[in-house]
Amino acid sequence: MKRYAITHETHYAYDLPVTLGLHTARMSPVAGQRQKLVEHRLDIVPQPDWSVVFTDHFGNSMHHIAIQSLHNALTVTQKAVVEVATFPWDILPSGPSWETIRDCFVTDAFPDEIGVVEFTYPSPLIPLDKTAETFAREAFIPGAPIAHAALELARRFKEEFAYVPGTTTVTTSVAEIVAERRGVCQDFAHAMIAGLRGLGLPARYVSGYLKTYRATDTMTEMSALVGADASHAWVSLWCGSELGWLEFDPTNALAVKDEHIAIAYGRDFSDVTPLRGVINGGGNHTLTVAVSVELLPHSVSG
Repeated sequence: MKRYAITHETHYAYDLPVTLGLHTARMSPVAGQRQKLVEHRLDIVPQPDWSVVFTDHFGNSMHHIAIQSLHNALTVTQKAVVEVATFPWDILPSGPSWETIRDCFVTDAFPDEIGVVEFTYPSPLIPLDKTAETFAREAFIPGAPIAHAALELARRFKEEFAYVPGTTTVTTSVAEIVAERRGVCQDFAHAMIAGLRGLGLPARYVSGYLKTYRATDTMTEMSALVGADASHAWVSLWCGSELGWLEFDPTNALAVKDEHIAIAYGRDFSDVTPLRGVINGGGNHTLTVAVSVELLPHSVSG
């Protein structure tokens, strides 16, 4: 079990005064089988005139806020402490063949957790794409165990795609990502999910954080994970009733263990946007984001 202290600050500076701001925030780490939310606080400046918290369709915590006072900036700061459990195995289990899982959704043998079915369908940012499916089939050979095939697919993204910030946007299509073979974690997650769904498998988009490595860490540790110090994205794949949802990080070519903290789950990025809204006024704006994920000293292995 590892315990992390998380700070995520989002700051908007507006050129002109804002008279009204309506925002939704998905910034609270989810509590689930793999992680426990120990402490959480969301500070908003200026102070909202109205706010409400509820759980969305996917089980994510959402804050709706309204700011009706005149303001030239908005700062939303999340501070949380989260405990993350590693998987109880040293070697990733294989699971059933991927065709066995696929066939659950084309026959009457639906899984006990019927809600997984919706993640086999296209979503606003992840249409079914033949190029993504073809790329996925290189890892999902006939009879391959589903977990091992998913890890192999994540490795292929790491090996064949270049991590190049600034070359894509949220509107970059899956087809473009696969064709150009470059992007960031969000792009790789979208492309991997498109391939998995093209094979008939249920896959979710996960937003969250990675452990932050500091200058005092060894060079091996500092180079271990790509995408730290910012929001990260990876993939959750349904691997059958026995294994349930397993998570894979195509940016770093690994099965998720205990250095990823999940904030929200959805069909794609549009379901898990950390902060979005509408404002009256404001003109142009400048956005800055800072993320820190610190491993607390009293964490224990296992």
